[in-house]
Amino acid sequence: MAALTIDSKVRMNSGHEIPVLGFGVYQIPSSITSDNVYHALQTGYRHVDSAVLYRNEAPSAAGMKKSGIPRSELFFTTKIPPFDMNYENAKRHIDNSLRETGFNYLDLVLLHSPWGGKTNRLGAWRALVEGVEAGKIRTIGVSNYGLHHLEELEAYIKSVEEKDGKGKGGILSVNQVELHPWLARKEIVGWCKARGIVMEAFCPLVRATRMNDPLLVSLAKKHGKTPGQILLRWSLQMGFVPLPKSVTKSRIEENAQIYDFELSEEDMKSLDTGVYKPCTGWDPTTSND
Repeated sequence: MAALTIDSKVRMNSGHEIPVLGFGVYQIPSSITSDNVYHALQTGYRHVDSAVLYRNEAPSAAGMKKSGIPRSELFFTTKIPPFDMNYENAKRHIDNSLRETGFNYLDLVLLHSPWGGKTNRLGAWRALVEGVEAGKIRTIGVSNYGLHHLEELEAYIKSVEEKDGKGKGGILSVNQVELHPWLARKEIVGWCKARGIVMEAFCPLVRATRMNDPLLVSLAKKHGKTPGQILLRWSLQMGFVPLPKSVTKSRIEENAQIYDFELSEEDMKSLDTGVYKPCTGWDPTTSND
């Protein structure tokens, strides 16, 4: 595989590039988000993953601005909240996010979950498409989407294109779900990869619930790394975009030190377990709504 660095990016279906390592700010209190984001950027991260639901868009943006790094070199994600999943609310949240951050554009906006029923989630998607057309958003995608909802959205996009022309239904570029060796989601990953859709991995560290796993510990010793670094390296080599989160500066740095080693094919196969309950306690990708 091509050598990965902290500056590595992957091109999305939208034509824009996304850094392959992101800094997640889920559950980071707004009072310390700016400082944490600033430290992450000083460490080398260039990608910040926020959401309306996290209530820390503004401090995330403040940390990005404080870094002094040109906006063109940074990547910011936000998400339309699950409980507001419809056309009008999505349009409102896009404008609110631009106002909260003070940015001229949003790099990536996702539908946070497939809640709200078919009419509302497709309406919210239409609002994202209009956001791209208006220059407010560069790339759009979804989060917590399983096969049922992905196929629903794909069918909608195709139907709009048949009527209005190519690209008019929007370009699905990202699906962000929980991904790690104990929840590999092979069917979802296969579906998305076949269509060039980037898989973003939240909970890539399994919320530290598996750090004492014997296999993980043995691989960490083999490579002179921590179990967390092994998990993040696995995610990168799977072709995912992991979104590790931490409020500890030393851990933020540790999570970025994953480019000076490579897991062997045997290592990767040994981590191919694929069975684990989601760390959130609820898996929206299994919903049939």
